[in-house]
Amino acid sequence: MKKTILTFGLISGAVSSLMMVATVPFADRIGFDKGAIVGYTAIVLSFLLVFFGIRSYRDNVGNGQITFAKAFAVGISITLISCVCYVVTWEVLYFNFLPGFMDKYSAYVVEKARASGASDAAIQAQVQHLRQYKELYDKPLFNAALTFIEPFPIGLVITLISAAVLRKKPRSQPAPSPLPASS
Repeated sequence: MKKTILTFGLISGAVSSLMMVATVPFADRIGFDKGAIVGYTAIVLSFLLVFFGIRSYRDNVGNGQITFAKAFAVGISITLISCVCYVVTWEVLYFNFLPGFMDKYSAYVVEKARASGASDAAIQAQVQHLRQYKELYDKPLFNAALTFIEPFPIGLVITLISAAVLRKKPRSQPAPSPLPASS
C-alpha cells in the first residue's frame, strides 16, 4: 500500500507543483483571475492521480477488490502527500522568489474594486484588510495553513467520488449444494 500511495502522491504533487512554478511567477502578467483558473485546473488534473492510485491499489494489491473505506484511505493518503508537495513548493516560491507577490496582488484587488465603482471608504477598508492579510501571510505557518486549504477540499471530493466509483466488494462464494453430485 505504501508504494502505491507514495508513487501516486508524489506524481500528483509533482504535477501541481510544476504547474505552480510555471504559472505563479507570471500571474500578474496573465492576470490573477486567469492565473487562479489555470491553478485550480492544474490542481484538479493532479488529483486525477487519486483515481488512478486507488484503481492501481484495487487491481494490483486488492486482487480486483476494495472496500469504500480502504479506497478512501488510499485516496486521502495520496491527497495529503500531494497537498504537502503543493505547500512546500508555494513556501519556497513565496519566500524566496516572489518578494512582491502580495503587493502586486493587493494592487490588483484595489484596482478591481475601483473599476467596479466602489466608494473611497470601501477601497480604504479593502487596503487595510489587505495589509493585515499580508502581515499574516508573511508568517510561514499561517501561509502554509492557508496554502494547504487551497487544494485539499478538491482532493477530498475527488477521493470520495473515486472511492465510491472504484469500490468492489469481494464476490461471495456460492454456498455448497446440499444435494449430492449426480454421476
